[in-house]
Amino acid sequence: MKITDLFVKASKNVPVDEQATNAKLLIQAGYVHKEMAGVYAYLPLGLMVIENIKQIVRDEMNKIGSNELIMTSLQRKELWERTNRWSDQEVDVWFKSHLKNGTEVGFGWSHEEPITDMMRNYVSSYRDLPQYVYQFQTKLRNELRAKSGIMRGREFVMKDLYSYSLTDKDHDKFYQETIDAYNRIFDRVGLASSTHFTYASGGAFTQFSHEFQTECEAGEDIIHLDRKSKVAINDEILSDAMIKGLKINASNLEKIKTAEVGNIFSFGSKKSEQLGLYYTDGKGAKKPVILGSYGIGITRLMGVIVEKFADGKGLIWPESIAPFRVYLATIGDDKDVHHSAKKLYEFLQKEGVAVLYDDRDLRAGEKFATCDMLGIPYRLVVSEKTIKNKKFEFKKRSNIEVEFVNQNDLENLLAIKS
Repeated sequence: MKITDLFVKASKNVPVDEQATNAKLLIQAGYVHKEMAGVYAYLPLGLMVIENIKQIVRDEMNKIGSNELIMTSLQRKELWERTNRWSDQEVDVWFKSHLKNGTEVGFGWSHEEPITDMMRNYVSSYRDLPQYVYQFQTKLRNELRAKSGIMRGREFVMKDLYSYSLTDKDHDKFYQETIDAYNRIFDRVGLASSTHFTYASGGAFTQFSHEFQTECEAGEDIIHLDRKSKVAINDEILSDAMIKGLKINASNLEKIKTAEVGNIFSFGSKKSEQLGLYYTDGKGAKKPVILGSYGIGITRLMGVIVEKFADGKGLIWPESIAPFRVYLATIGDDKDVHHSAKKLYEFLQKEGVAVLYDDRDLRAGEKFATCDMLGIPYRLVVSEKTIKNKKFEFKKRSNIEVEFVNQNDLENLLAIKS
């Protein structure tokens, strides 16, 4: 893509009504637009990042045998009443409204109930199980205070997976497979070393759960981490965890500020019993299905990555989720410079390298500032000097040093196999 074809441009102005670094930088760089407190629109560059994150998550969900679907946002009151989660006293984040005929409806904050109810149409025998389904869905939660930019909003994109198993043993096996898949996801987006599997409260879901918490000063959680044993406990249940006999030494626990990027819950058979989801086993006995629920906040993950990697010049995207891999810029208005840059642009496109070509008539400093603000992993520059030396100027966004590389060097650096 040429930068002149982009819908929006980066701005020099820092948003004055935002406190969170992720919101400031994403708005300034033209990735998101703030609609209201806790509600953001994702512009073309922001959508590219979201789709790249989703594709990584989709890959890993498909690897463990899950099927993608998408449910409705409108929720039936009577369905949630059967599980005691319609009441505002039990779940205090509902957005609710009425249809024209007076029927009260809710807007999906989670989907255990409707997916479990739907499964009654497709599960009746032990031969129908297990079933694993997931979706990428816009969730709506009426948070008292929307803060931390896109890390905690009233509207956000989540991946939620639901498992339906025959037995607790089968459930436990898939639960571990999901943990492994989540670890691969956080590795692929560059957060593996700072993300910890954490014992936590289940909130409005279950009594206890597990979370994936990323070390982040902008986060809203506190965990206690034993780095040696790799045991992490959310501050909310620290005393409970001690009582439950986890193998930890209290003196080894390090108190860390974190952001929750994923969570997983075991519901057992309770919700299936409440909603009437049963199967008939090989002996003809009727048994409830075992349910698990597994979430990753897609837009929150995007915000955490910004907080973790950004610097004073702007965003720094891990290569796996960046909107483009290469930022190509020209210096000067020499015809040979533009001809060489065009050839390079076409070559990169042909080789499947996502490249953003800065074809604006601006000074080098302005182009470089835009490149840094956008956070694209690699910067390539064509100038009279580089043409004379038959090389390109090459720089990684995360590095200070600039290299001068020839065509073969470039192909190796970008792993191009011509």
